[in-house]
Amino acid sequence: MLKSHNSSLKAIGLPATSDTRLEQLQEWLAARIAASSFSLKPASADASFRRYFRLSTGSQSWIVMDAPPEREDCRPFVRIAALLRAAGVNAPQVIAQDLEQGFLLLTDFGDITYLAALSEDNADRLFGDAIEALLRWQLASRAGELPPYDETLLRREANLFPEWYVARHLGLTLSAAQQQTFAEMLTLIISCNLAQPAVYVHRDYMPRNLMIADPNPGVIDFQDAVYGPVSYDVVSLTRDAFVSWEEERVIDWTVRYWEKAKHSGLPVDPDFSAFYRDFEWMGLQRHLKVLGIFTRIHYRDGKPGYLEDTPRFLRYARAVCERYRELAPLARLLDQLQKREPAMAGNGK
Repeated sequence: MLKSHNSSLKAIGLPATSDTRLEQLQEWLAARIAASSFSLKPASADASFRRYFRLSTGSQSWIVMDAPPEREDCRPFVRIAALLRAAGVNAPQVIAQDLEQGFLLLTDFGDITYLAALSEDNADRLFGDAIEALLRWQLASRAGELPPYDETLLRREANLFPEWYVARHLGLTLSAAQQQTFAEMLTLIISCNLAQPAVYVHRDYMPRNLMIADPNPGVIDFQDAVYGPVSYDVVSLTRDAFVSWEEERVIDWTVRYWEKAKHSGLPVDPDFSAFYRDFEWMGLQRHLKVLGIFTRIHYRDGKPGYLEDTPRFLRYARAVCERYRELAPLARLLDQLQKREPAMAGNGK
């Protein structure tokens, strides 16, 4: 245990004016780290109220999660980390925990995400590793272990689109006819989503949440995992929030996943064209959700940057609507709304 420790925040690499939670976090760590001194520096940004720090003592380092208990619940993270590791997925090990205060001490995967590392030369290899890890996670699925990704949750997520993107960002109120169109389209989309077999769903399985690690990848940000549609995580991986790929490449990766999933005994549709339709319609629900979430993060939480990627999701959603006749009414609605899109600082490419 720690024998002596400088109690000033400045000594651990943080300004002396840091907030009370950082002081509490420092005291908690000082009682658990067998070192006379340590440094604590911000490790990554997060779209939630959680904060992450890298704790270093000489050549060793750990990740510290600060999750204010009135805003975040650490228990799902701890439980799902154990499920992932039991499935053979490289998730962080929880070294120490204080659920009452909302503090976790975790193993450190370093600071190189897939998003930072991806290039034309390594994308196939890195996505291959990600697909293998995803298959292990899905093969470990058991009903009743995680909350269901049910109609209520799918609908609540997608309704963030009219609530935040349309009303707050565009400053529009949908007409009665437009509201009816959106409601009918959402019912159609969610019916397709719920018709898929259910497995464990990470729910944000994208390059920003995959780390270059050994074994690869290190998987993070999984605390919102649920039990739901089998195509969800592969959509998150290939139609990402922060980087786009040519459709041919997306199809190629999806085929690779589907073939391996089928041979592993996962409940994917035996016909790839049917599975790809499920994939696209699942993605459409996610695209609408993310449009709402990114807008909410910008306006409610005061975190800039996310809004610049909303054009990417509009393109994703519009492309899916164009490929399926049943979705033509939603395509027309998106066209009407896009004419009112404010000029953005970035183009979302």
